[in-house]
Order: sequence, then structure tokens, then C-alpha cells
Amino acid sequence: MNDHITHPHPPVYDSKGNLICCTLEEKIDGTTPPAIAPRTDQHHERDGHDHSHDQRHGGALGWKAYLPAMISLVLLLSGLAVEHLLKLEFFKGWIKILWYTLAYLPVGFPVMKEAWEALRKGEVFTEFFLMSIATIGAFAIGEYPEGVAVMLFYAIGELFQTAAVKRAKSNIKALLDVRPNTASVFRNGGYESVEPESVKIGETIQIRVGEKIPLDGRLISDKAVLNSAALTGESKPLDIQKDEKVMAGSINLEGVIEVKVEKLFNDSSIARILELVQNATSRKSKTELLIRRLAKIYTPIVVYLAIGICFLPYFFVSDYVFVEWLYRALIFLVISCPCALVISIPLGYFGGLGAASKNGLLFKGATYLDQITKVNTLVMDKTGTVTKGVFKIKDIVISSKMPEAEFMNLLMAIEAKSTHPIAKAIMEYSTDQNLPEADEIEEIAGKGLNGVVQGKRILVGNKNLMQQFGINVPPATDDILESIVMVGIDGEFVGYVTIADELKDDAMQSIKRIHEVGIQEVVMLSGDKDSITQQVANELGIKVAKGGLLPEDKLNEVEKIKEDESKIVAFVGDGINDAPVLAASDVGIAMGALGSDVAIETADVIIQTDQPSKIVTGINIAKSTQRIIWQNIALAFGVKIIVLILGAGGLATMWEAVFADVGVALLAILNAVRLQRMQWN
Repeated sequence: MNDHITHPHPPVYDSKGNLICCTLEEKIDGTTPPAIAPRTDQHHERDGHDHSHDQRHGGALGWKAYLPAMISLVLLLSGLAVEHLLKLEFFKGWIKILWYTLAYLPVGFPVMKEAWEALRKGEVFTEFFLMSIATIGAFAIGEYPEGVAVMLFYAIGELFQTAAVKRAKSNIKALLDVRPNTASVFRNGGYESVEPESVKIGETIQIRVGEKIPLDGRLISDKAVLNSAALTGESKPLDIQKDEKVMAGSINLEGVIEVKVEKLFNDSSIARILELVQNATSRKSKTELLIRRLAKIYTPIVVYLAIGICFLPYFFVSDYVFVEWLYRALIFLVISCPCALVISIPLGYFGGLGAASKNGLLFKGATYLDQITKVNTLVMDKTGTVTKGVFKIKDIVISSKMPEAEFMNLLMAIEAKSTHPIAKAIMEYSTDQNLPEADEIEEIAGKGLNGVVQGKRILVGNKNLMQQFGINVPPATDDILESIVMVGIDGEFVGYVTIADELKDDAMQSIKRIHEVGIQEVVMLSGDKDSITQQVANELGIKVAKGGLLPEDKLNEVEKIKEDESKIVAFVGDGINDAPVLAASDVGIAMGALGSDVAIETADVIIQTDQPSKIVTGINIAKSTQRIIWQNIALAFGVKIIVLILGAGGLATMWEAVFADVGVALLAILNAVRLQRMQWN
């Protein structure tokens, strides 16, 4: 990654190929991270970033990146040893100047080049300009080692910063490195391997066992078993039937399958989320924007103050010595560089976004890291948010003396002929016996199934089906909230099975932890029956719940809550039917909706792992990010103010100035890096 040496901040190009001098914060939050840069020309045109540059240098910080700093360090230490320890006579005059100049150039030339590029564009008060003037001035007054040291420590700070950014990027890359490199597309009577970007909508692609699906589409083959863990965090393989949708990035586990492409590569779910993460920090937080505004005012002020420190004492001090006051002004300039702020704040947010991504959370911008810490009211959907959104057998009730195994075998023999989701849930019942064959199966629309198993007439369905065939149903079944499948055998009611949507494993613990992080008001709004919604809410300890709501009803409920301006509302939903509410809430969180375009476009935060407990994880990461950023701000301003005063009074040397500038920046970077090392529950 040599560009971090030849250019302390990698160059960015506009759409016409012109070099744009980019500041450190722009590098961190405004450009595409090299480690996850897309391959497409279209994206190159959109973001104006020279991706070929990134690809040439790679995503790793290789040994060559450290070479200039190592050369400067060796030459500096050698010069100091010869001058102060060995005290050799020849090391003076032009030999001394030449030696320290050689030590200065490897780290100083890139900075001066950036300063020149900025000056050409009318940007005078940049950190490059300050560093260049201060170090050249140090050489002018004979303080050669100090001039080299300032630039050397600045270069080391850059290396630390680059390594920190690389670590944050690698967390995101590890999460999203699911893009297939090739696609096997049917053309000219056979399958040929091409880049996914070249595949068109309507074409057929083939995916072998173990390969990733390269584009979104619809399954042509009869069935497929897919591993989508890299996308959703769901470890259980997905059984996909013919004509069902499949997502790019899923891995084919069984047999060769064919898929009809429905979206271009750039429009696929994974490509759009990849772009989302790459550009996440372009939405800057209020804290970051404030610091950037202050830096633009602060930098010219300190430049003029430095000029004043150099020349004004001439009118007030009797023994004025120009070199002495110039040295103080140079110290003042070095100290005043806002490096620690412009590095650590965006890096802090970038670290927070990286930590969130590592834990299956995608924040659409740094501003939402700030906003989620203020949430005091959480509104959540039921199905797919706190429940798994799939049917499971809850209770098996048999009114006769028939064994459960025999009862379920007869029921499953009939349901095996049905494709209804409830039938699928029943068929997941584990049995050691082979199912008997069912004959004369008849489907009665809206009621159930009628068939013959082992010579017995079996009815499977709802109360209306039982009544149609004159079977009396126990009145107690009317009080059952869940979906119910009744079974009649030879004209007699023998029992029923209740089917319910299962709570997610971490749902109950999540609600408890949500209260613990300071969100006292939790509301459940659901489109499901109100009775079922109330039952789930009571089970979870949620006091306010409403069911039977249409999307517009949910929106109205959230808007009523927001009428109280003291309430900052986050809404958690599946990201499809809940799109209006996601958009209206202060923080919209899409739960388990990676494959949904609506979720990607509308939500502010996307939870990939389908776990409601990740809401708390996101809040904790955001709060830690804020703490670290404010620690860095206090550290930077506190140390700088102290050393600025000492420098103006002649009590601080260039070495203290180096610590106040680069040293504080290094401490701030190390503090920000802690986000990447923390463990989150």
C-alpha cells in the first residue's frame, strides 16, 4: 500500500480524471474503502474514486509502507548519535544539513506535495501546509533534528491511522465478502463462465454444488438447499422450491441448480448493501460536522496568531531576538495542527460502524450511531421481529385413547398431500414410523382435507369442516387463540393440533435488556390478530400492544407517539409491510430483511442476524463510540491548550510540540481502535 507513503492521504479523482486533494476525514468517510471496492466501471463513475489505484496497491499495509519512516528514523538517530554522543568533528556545516535533509525527505516530501496540490486549489490552511511551514522553518533556524522529528512522527501517525482504518475495513469485508467472481450463464447452446456484471435480466445461470449464487433471481429447478449464513446469520439451510426467489451470495448445498436472473448484478441485494456499507460514513454525525466547521475557523486563527507571536514582540520586548520568537511561532504552529481531531473523530465513527458490521449490524451512516443512543421509545412489529415468522406445532391434544404416534401418523398421511404452510409445519413432526398411504384425498376450499387412510375416513381442517360432516366440536376450542387443525375419524372428533408462531430464542431476554439500556417504553404493533398480539406481548412483558393493524394504522400509531416531542422513536420491523413506519420513525431498524429492497432503501439500520438482541448490541456500540469520540476531543483540546500556552511563553520546545500534535493523535487513534477489540454480547 505504497500510496500511504507517497501520498499521506491517497489521491481521489473526479469524473474527468483530475486529482482532488482529499483531507483525512474525506479519506475515511467519503471514499470507497479499497478492501471492499466494487469491480464495476459504473461504480467507478458514481463515486469518482480511482479503484484501479486501490487494486494496484491492495488492501494490506505491506512492509514497503513502513520503509520511508524506517529510513528517516535510522538517519535521524544516526545523526543524533554522531552529533551528540560521538561528537565527531566532520559532522557540521553542509554535511550536517545534507544528512538531516536526507532524513527529512522520505517523510517530508509527500506532505509538501499534498500542501502544494492544496494550494493550487486555493486551500491554504491545511494540516499539510502547517506541517510544511513549521518544519521548513525549523531547518531555517538550524533546528534540523526537530524538523525531521515532526515529519517522522507525523508519518508514523499516518501509519497507525492507516492500520486502524484497515482493521475497520477488514471487519466489514469479512462480513460482506460474499460476492461471487464468476457466473455460469446459458448462451449459444451451452453454459459459459462470465463476470456477473455482464449477465442480463432473463438469462439463465447454473450453480454447481458449493458455488455462490452470483445474482438475484428465481429458481427454475424443482428445489434447492441453500446456505445463506453469510447474508442472514441463519445457520439452518434454506429449502427453496421451484419459482421461489433466491439471493445472490447464498451457497448451493445440493445438486446442480438453475436460476432465472431477475436483477442486474449492481441491483442485487448484496451489491446494494455492499455499496451502503462503503458509503455509510458519508452521512456525517453532528459531532463530526461541528468539529470540521471548527477546524476551518480554528486553523487560520492559529496561523495568524503564530505570525503575531513571531513579529508583535518586536514592539513590546526590549531584547527581541527574531530567531527565538520565530522558533516559538513554529512550535505554536506544530502544536496547533488539528490532526488528532480530524483523524480520531471520523476514525472513531468508522470504528463504530466496523464493530457494528462485525456483529451483523449495518448502520447507514454515522449520524444514526448518534441518534440510536437518544432513543427512549421502541416500537416493534411482532411477526418476524420477536417471533420466527414460521409455523410450529405448539400443542397436540387427543380426546380419545389413541396414542399420539398413531394420531400424528394419520394426520400427517393426509397433510402430506397439501402444500399449505400449516401442513408443512405438521410434517416437521418427528416420527419413527413410515407414514401410511392416503387415498381419495379431497380438498375442501377454506376448510381442509378429506381422505381415507387404512380404511378410515379422516377429516383434517377447521371447525367449519367438522360441522359440514356433522362432527361435534368441543366448545373449549373456541377459546384457543392459535391456529388450530382439528381431526375427525369416521365421524368422531378425536383431537386437534395447535400451530403457533414461535418466539425467537433471544426475544424475552432482549426485551429485558432493552429496558436496562434506558428504553423504558416498548410498544408492539402487529398486523396479526389482536388476541395473538396481546398474548405474545404479555409473554414478553410488553405493556402496550395493538393487533389487527394495517400498515397505515401502524404509521398513525407511531405518529401519535411522536406528537410528544420528548420521545425519540425507533421502529423495528420486517422492512416490507412496515416501510412507511420505518421511514417515519427517528431510527428505522429492519429486522432480518436483507433480501428486501424496501428494507435497504427505507431503514436506517439493518440487522442481518434476525436477532432482536442485536438492537441492544447496536445501542451499546453506539454509546461506546460516542464516549471514545468525546474522550478524544477532550484529550486533543486539553493537551493542545496547555502546550500552546507553554510554547507561546517559550517554555515548550519542538519536542513537546511534536507530542502535543502527533503524540495526542496517536493516543486518540489507539483509543478509537479499542472499538474494534471490544467484545459485544
